[in-house]
Amino acid sequence: MSFIQVNNVWQQYGDQVVLERLNLIIREGEFCTLVGASGCGKSTFLRLLLGQERPSKGEILLAGQPLAAEPDSSRGVVFQRYSVFPHLSVLDNVAIGLELPRSPLLGRLFGAAKRDARAQAEVILKKVGLGHALDKYPSQLSGGMQQRLAIAQALIMKPRVLLLDEPFGALDPGIRKDMHALLLELWHETKLTVFMVTHDLSEGFSLGTRLLVFDKTRIDPHAPNAFGARITYDIPLNSERRATLPAHLAVSLQPAIQGA
Repeated sequence: MSFIQVNNVWQQYGDQVVLERLNLIIREGEFCTLVGASGCGKSTFLRLLLGQERPSKGEILLAGQPLAAEPDSSRGVVFQRYSVFPHLSVLDNVAIGLELPRSPLLGRLFGAAKRDARAQAEVILKKVGLGHALDKYPSQLSGGMQQRLAIAQALIMKPRVLLLDEPFGALDPGIRKDMHALLLELWHETKLTVFMVTHDLSEGFSLGTRLLVFDKTRIDPHAPNAFGARITYDIPLNSERRATLPAHLAVSLQPAIQGA
């Protein structure tokens, strides 16, 4: 049964077409990795899924209903640049996700409500390996720890969909490997539907259950903005994260990703 439906979605800014003719059916719990050259609309597609933007044409349905006009708690997001509050402790960085919706004027809860929010935040932080750093501030954390914090911020709202925009692109290879293991562990535990943009083809294959390749197939040199990118390959990956991918296709994909 479909969980997310993308029906003939186009996105255009003025005379520039970024995305065209996107059609997808996503089942709940799938892990979709998005690859393709820079500027081919991967991050734009994430913004459409998040609700930051509305499609110029077509529609996106979540559980049979149109996406909310603005981002809401059903969709969590993690960016490459750490979206943390430098003036708040690790614990407060996560607890504030529960406090703000319940107290939009003050941005703070008190008494039992505050204790409950902090207890929930502590549980999430332990899951991402930051249980020992509750009282630290972001400036005291390594890059990998800050990204763990950003993931905890997204998970505290118990989203149904997790959107990741190159979340590990700025991390060293060793730390990235640890983050891959953490992400897969959380995905197995939460059964979230995940969309992750990456420029690393091997990362796309090792993490995803489905690889979506974005590319611009129609190019007019006299009107470079007239056509947008499409999903040119939709590749299912097996349980061992390996696709039965023809050698010629793997070779043809690599230059596009490396040129990202």
